[in-house]
Amino acid sequence: MTLAALDARRARDLVGRFAGLPILVAGDVMLDRFIVGRVTRISPEAPVPVVRFDREEHRLGGAANVAHNVAALGGRVEIIGVVGHDPEADRLRGDLARLSIGARGIVADPERCTTRKLRVVTTRNQQVARIDYEADSEIAGEIEQRVVAAVQQHAATASAIVISDYLKGCITARVMQAAVAVGSERGIPILVDPKIPHIDYYAGVSVITPTHHEAEIATNMRVRTEDEARISARVFRERAACGAVLMTRGDQGMWLLGGDVEGHLPAAAREVADVTGAGDTVIATMALALAAGATLAEAARLANEAAGIAVAKFGPSIVTPPELLRALEASATT
Repeated sequence: MTLAALDARRARDLVGRFAGLPILVAGDVMLDRFIVGRVTRISPEAPVPVVRFDREEHRLGGAANVAHNVAALGGRVEIIGVVGHDPEADRLRGDLARLSIGARGIVADPERCTTRKLRVVTTRNQQVARIDYEADSEIAGEIEQRVVAAVQQHAATASAIVISDYLKGCITARVMQAAVAVGSERGIPILVDPKIPHIDYYAGVSVITPTHHEAEIATNMRVRTEDEARISARVFRERAACGAVLMTRGDQGMWLLGGDVEGHLPAAAREVADVTGAGDTVIATMALALAAGATLAEAARLANEAAGIAVAKFGPSIVTPPELLRALEASATT
């Protein structure tokens, strides 16, 4: 069953409410660096391509990209995460400040480095190699307590909480318990972009947004068809003890399962350049939409259109309200 289209007037109303909505993002912050070049030959030293340097780009990644997406859509963001004592942490804080993203919840841990990913890609957006700089052990002791305290403090004024779990150490059972406790007490939506080893941490959240690959692992079921997506989403929701599941399925669209809604959303992408960070766009849009008063189905529709815009861009990218509204208008006429 395909979910009903979103009325254009209703879409404009919801997107118009995004401005100034306070959203708390907590999770694994990181920096993405891209070395972009041209490949014209194979190295004589080893069977690898030789990349001739063209340019270098830097982007916010992980939970920081979620926050960037919220800010680009008009939300007011506070972010919580863990960095090292290194130049990359300074760069990340500087980038957040330039985007007017609150970073009072960024905690420095001298025992770890700031997570960053270096990708070597061609000018045609084909990835040649990736190098990860990270310390992915779970935070503990004083660092964990400072993160928990930051969640409790900043969630008190948020209209929605987003947990961006990249399995890099920031999201622990205690951090999740704090987020669920304050979110439930205040009656605000709690959304999680998950990693399956932590699935037991997420009990009690409002919405989880697994990819179909993650759903397959969590449910031990294949997801290729709509029927398989429907069954897997039901098993996933029970396994995770959450309120709703929005399963992203790449070029097959999405599957939404909530308490009173269930159905398929066809892929909105008209062209695909790079899927990096698309999940960040999805959960940022969902959080803002739910905070603005959208139903689950309406929020999923908006998130689906936003994802279609994001994957047409290179690297972790953002979507603006005008772009989102134009995409919604275009989809309504096709």
